[in-house]
Amino acid sequence: MGNRGMEELIPLVNHLQEALGTVGQSCSLHLPQIAVVGGQSAGKSSVLENFVGRDFLPRGSGIVTRRPLILQLLNSNKEYGEFFHCKGKKFTDFDEIRREIEAETCRLTGSNKGISPVPITLKIHSPHVLNLTLVDLPGITKVPVGDQPADIEYQIRDIIMQYICKENCLVLAVTPANTDLANSDALKLAKDVDPQGQRTIGVITKLDLMDKGTDAREILENRLLPLRRGYIGVVNRSQKDIDGKKDIMAALESERNFCLSHPAYKHMADRMGTPYLQRILNQQLTNHIRDELPAFRSHLQSQLLALNKEAEEYRKFSPDDAARRTKTLLQLVQRLAVDFEKLIEGSGDKVDTVNLSGGARINKIFHERFPNELIKVESDERKLRQEINYAIRNIHGVRTGLFTPDMAFEAIVKKQISSLKDPCIKFIDMVSQELITTVYQCIGKLSAFPQLQEETERIIITEIREQENKCRDQVLLLVDIQLAYINTKHEDFIGFTNSPQVNNQSNMNSSAQLAKNQVIHKGWLTISNIGIMKGGAKEFWFILSTESLSWYKDGEEKEKKYMLPLDNLRLRDVEKGFMSSKFVFAIFNTELRNVYKDYKCLELACNSQEELDSWKASLLRAGVYPDKIAVDGQQSSDPQLERQVETIRNLVDSYMSIIYKTMRDLMPKTIMHLMINSVKEFISSELLAQLYALGECSTLMDESPQQKQHREEVLRKHSALKEALTVIGEISTSTFTTPLPPPVDSSWIHHLSSRHRKDSAATAGRPVIRAHAPPAPRLAPAGPNSSSDGLQQLTGQHNRVAASVPRRQPPAIPGVK
Repeated sequence: MGNRGMEELIPLVNHLQEALGTVGQSCSLHLPQIAVVGGQSAGKSSVLENFVGRDFLPRGSGIVTRRPLILQLLNSNKEYGEFFHCKGKKFTDFDEIRREIEAETCRLTGSNKGISPVPITLKIHSPHVLNLTLVDLPGITKVPVGDQPADIEYQIRDIIMQYICKENCLVLAVTPANTDLANSDALKLAKDVDPQGQRTIGVITKLDLMDKGTDAREILENRLLPLRRGYIGVVNRSQKDIDGKKDIMAALESERNFCLSHPAYKHMADRMGTPYLQRILNQQLTNHIRDELPAFRSHLQSQLLALNKEAEEYRKFSPDDAARRTKTLLQLVQRLAVDFEKLIEGSGDKVDTVNLSGGARINKIFHERFPNELIKVESDERKLRQEINYAIRNIHGVRTGLFTPDMAFEAIVKKQISSLKDPCIKFIDMVSQELITTVYQCIGKLSAFPQLQEETERIIITEIREQENKCRDQVLLLVDIQLAYINTKHEDFIGFTNSPQVNNQSNMNSSAQLAKNQVIHKGWLTISNIGIMKGGAKEFWFILSTESLSWYKDGEEKEKKYMLPLDNLRLRDVEKGFMSSKFVFAIFNTELRNVYKDYKCLELACNSQEELDSWKASLLRAGVYPDKIAVDGQQSSDPQLERQVETIRNLVDSYMSIIYKTMRDLMPKTIMHLMINSVKEFISSELLAQLYALGECSTLMDESPQQKQHREEVLRKHSALKEALTVIGEISTSTFTTPLPPPVDSSWIHHLSSRHRKDSAATAGRPVIRAHAPPAPRLAPAGPNSSSDGLQQLTGQHNRVAASVPRRQPPAIPGVK
């Protein structure tokens, strides 16, 4: 090779593949390798055994290779094998290697010809091999046997494609010499993923089994059905030789004698045979790695950069150092307090753009959910007026009252105030649940230390429950305080003198206090009650302000469709349709005027309950209140009683509007003070003391087995990536690289499918001989003037045409026994 760094690059890639394999798919580097593709009994396994010089692969009829075998060949002084799934065990008996391959294959696929995409990784050290990484893939088959599924052909093709689709995988297409090359499935698959032929090397096996009078000279000279990298011919052992235990070294000598003595091959004998193929593949893989080196180095650096921070933290952590464990505990609790405060108070760091969380959800409960719950508390009009009627009559007793009794007003108001307890308690529960959810989100980062996570969760949740109980008692106290004294001298209370006035005026005044034409809410709504003849339901961009409800064609707010004043508007619920997924509400005019064109009401639909609650709360702020159900029962025969009922009804509305306003203001403040701020303060100042009080600080910092494994894997991966970058950095760019041969006319491969359907007699004829293409590449020694060629080759490899087959993730590595 002329450079020791390049000679060590293939073992480095093997080492990197092994190191990254321990962490599964978390580091998705597609390492350069050679995939061996061919039909059943094409001689793929024999070629690999010839490389090693040993019998070590399973033999038999039908499909024998049922799982991909990643074969890493490393040149060394000793001869032994190692399996990735049996780390630390060296196999010196190659028959035992064969039995282990069969056992590991059956472990996943069963014993009746099933297949699996999960690879077996075997590393062989031997003085007889050159550094290579090959993947022996299952042979292409057509007919299922045994318990194989009916789509076995497509499953095998799928497994093959997972490997050969990658741009940094060389394809070794193996075809027997005694079959029609034009019908080669291996060449067809290679052409699908490598249409320019930059990654495909052809191998012709079984040259000694061709019919007398025929030979493969034109194929090996790359004149018949040419490939850009050409073909290399080999002679494998026959089944008789295998049964007779013929030594592979003797078989290699027989192969050489065959090539030297055969009249069609003797002039190219130095470019044929297993040793030459092995050297070519070694050089091609090494050159291929070099060609991919810039992108490969960039990928390694990005992976290393992503691991640097985590690896640095893990290096500082020592499980057996008490001081280090204590410091880690302190840092984790401080980080938990900071994360919790950021989620509650809001922060610009790592903003979630998908979902609301923490403080944002609590804010929504404060200003949308709770006001809606208060509105729901209001009893229906018929029931309220009936209660007022009964209260007045019961207070008067047998007498006929001339004046409106204030005791009836007080009784009704107190009942209305008491009904606020349930929504207030529900409000506290909602905030408490959001706090607990936020805590879970924060302590998930303590999963590396299960006992610490468990104790931290228990302590914080206990504190939240305690503060929740205190808050509940305080809120109930607030309600009791409102019940203790009915303040009829309140400045916002209309009083008995103004009671005949409808409280609509107060509603209008309250909305008028807002800034003039202030925008309250924006969003998409669908007008759902427009008939099909008039265009059907349409979605518009709505803007609600303090004075009007407008809608536009789209969110750009340029083309206004309509503006509806809010005067005399009311809101009512609409039942959800049986087949509808929308949530609908309606607005209408209390004076029975048309709201929009000739429509008495406008039904508006949104996509979720949350959107519906938000719009209702916004309309409430704008002064559009829910509809009061009109009393349709019989009127009392006593007109004086009816006037008294109406008076108290207006007084109750006025006073309760004061109570609602007060509760909407005090409830968020109470919960913020007693619950949220208290929990924040507890986590930042008391949590660590509570953990120390347990007296089990040493056990709290015990790592989980998964975290320990993850830490070791991260450090191992980080070390492997650094080592890889170090070795790659030492590689000299003056290493000799054989230039890729120029393109050839390979259009014949496009016609394989149509030729395959023709009669075999037709395919046996001599095809048209195209212009001569370059022969298979020769090995050339390193020279002093080779650097420029190498650099040209390095820069010229980036202009590649992408394969048309979609990229796929490689199968997962099986767990270590």
